Amino acid sequence: MNSTIDLSIIIVNYNVKEFLLNLLQSINNAKNNYSLEIIVVDNASDDGSVELIKEKYPNIKLIVNNTNVGFGSANNQALQIAKGKYFLLINPDTIVKENTFKEMINFFERTPSAGIAGCKVLNPDGTLQLACRRGFPGPWTSFTKVMGLSRLFPNSKFFARYNLTYLDENQTYEVDAVSGAFMMMRGELYQKIGGFDQQFFMYGEDLDLCYRTQKSGYKVYYVHTTEIIHFKGESTKRSSIDETKIFYNAMHLFVRKHFSSSLLIESILQVAIIFRKIIAFANVYRLSILSIVIDFILFLTSVWGAEQLYSKENWHGFPEFSKPWVYILPALLQIIISLFNGNYKRKSLSTLRTLVSLFYGFIILSSLTFFFKQVAFSRAVVLITYLISLLAFPLWRIFIKVFFRIGLESDTKKSRTLIVGNENKALELTSKLKSDFRNLYQVIGFIGLTRKSIGSQVGTYKVLGTLENIKKIILDEKIDKVIFSSDGISFDQMFSAVATSQGENVEFMVAGKELDYLVGKSSITMLDDIPLLKVQYNISSIFHRITKQIFDFFFSLILILLLVYPLIYLITKFTSKKRDFFQFILGIPKVIKGEKSFVGPMSNSYYGELFVGKTGLTGLWYVENVDRNDTAEIKNLDLFYAKNQNIWFDFEILGRSFSKMFFGTE
Repeated sequence: MNSTIDLSIIIVNYNVKEFLLNLLQSINNAKNNYSLEIIVVDNASDDGSVELIKEKYPNIKLIVNNTNVGFGSANNQALQIAKGKYFLLINPDTIVKENTFKEMINFFERTPSAGIAGCKVLNPDGTLQLACRRGFPGPWTSFTKVMGLSRLFPNSKFFARYNLTYLDENQTYEVDAVSGAFMMMRGELYQKIGGFDQQFFMYGEDLDLCYRTQKSGYKVYYVHTTEIIHFKGESTKRSSIDETKIFYNAMHLFVRKHFSSSLLIESILQVAIIFRKIIAFANVYRLSILSIVIDFILFLTSVWGAEQLYSKENWHGFPEFSKPWVYILPALLQIIISLFNGNYKRKSLSTLRTLVSLFYGFIILSSLTFFFKQVAFSRAVVLITYLISLLAFPLWRIFIKVFFRIGLESDTKKSRTLIVGNENKALELTSKLKSDFRNLYQVIGFIGLTRKSIGSQVGTYKVLGTLENIKKIILDEKIDKVIFSSDGISFDQMFSAVATSQGENVEFMVAGKELDYLVGKSSITMLDDIPLLKVQYNISSIFHRITKQIFDFFFSLILILLLVYPLIYLITKFTSKKRDFFQFILGIPKVIKGEKSFVGPMSNSYYGELFVGKTGLTGLWYVENVDRNDTAEIKNLDLFYAKNQNIWFDFEILGRSFSKMFFGTE
């Protein structure tokens, strides 16, 4: 096939315009001296993707579909008009390295047997994306993957044939299949076997194409000498499809098409769909599930313990006919009450909510003993049960928090962030991050592009190092996010930093060239300012304000009646210590008078005409590591608090404040 175009790049886009922009920029950096054509097929996006491409990339060949026709069908539309010697099918939520096209084309030139090849595909944290090299899902391979044997024995050739984890990722070799996220093929192969089988809506079509490639006499290769980053699943996040079901249905279709299908294989794949959904649910809600199990066991034990502790001449324990339900049903009731009270969060363990749930449970269970006399064996046992539970439930939560640091995570906690790029862009990006009060970023410092900049001051921030020692800085500073400014830093440098920091549980994000959006594995964050008048603030709600005032009054009263305030007052008269806890307690009179609140903004109750709450004895300004003189960031925190305020948010901030006061940490 004679062609004046070296490479046709085909991209199927669905509502990921920000990712697409980054990909197109990386393609431009990687083109070298090759002649390229780029074909974008848009599958009915409604995020402005089509308008953006027409405006910024008028030379791109654009195919616009009115409906989402699926991955395979959309690629086929582009393959029919592609004119390159080689075709590259690539997902829009990827970034290519500067040497990617050169390495892949050179590989094809020296390997005549290669019909399709894929490169190393990395996750955003630098780990290998296993789907970039695979075996065909025959009956045994499907069984080992579905049952988890491939994950249990990743180094076994017998069990790990689907993702080939027993092979060295840093070697090049022939494989059954590569990922459709990055698949390069010879133009002449397409002329011979055609494009994707359109029976596959999504998933499986790449396996099918690789299978037909090998049947035609060509081979499929995994090439380790270059790599891409794939922000996997971004398009599916923006749709309502059940990707787990579609994935296994695609495996089923592949097996039925190329192997002898059977009732056994169909049953395995249907069980797999249910099994994977259960596993996915358990993974997301693992802390909640663990809490429910522990609470259930503890409450059940508390009932049994109360039975043993309470002895009376005419009562010798629960009758045999009532066991074991007399233990199980009260425990289930308490768990249900806790669930309705929002006690089981995905990321946090709340002691205060636990105590409130137990109080509700005691009232309800005690009431039931009056209405159901036949099971009202002993109200004293109910009382003892809850006394034991009041001790046991909070204790295990505190133990887990203090010794294992589990359950402390909060969506309101600021992400410790590094900015990578030239000084001016880093400062501009930092300013945008600080003004985005919907998300909390704590910029720890900058990563410079040259050694000479290390230690220098840029505004109020310090250049902590360069890309060469970024891993050490991530570890030392406990970094959560690293944001690259794509202007001034090459994609090669980004890849190097991601690879260096592999496995450190850090999210890497890329800021658009105009610094008006961030692209990361979990979301796209727009950084434009939001007019304050268009946002609903909880603090202005009558319900939230009354609830807050009631809590402030009664909590103040409790601290006074328990002699906490008088005791601290006397201590401060005879000591010069100015501990944060002392200052907090000494502020109680102002809370009683209504001048302050326990939780609130640092010093301003109003920004213009916008009420953000009474100033607080503590608040986000205290629990977050923030410069108290940085008025812009303080304002950002105050606005965030005002927007999200509720009584449980106040409890959380109080808990984090006390943890910081007594343990120096949250």
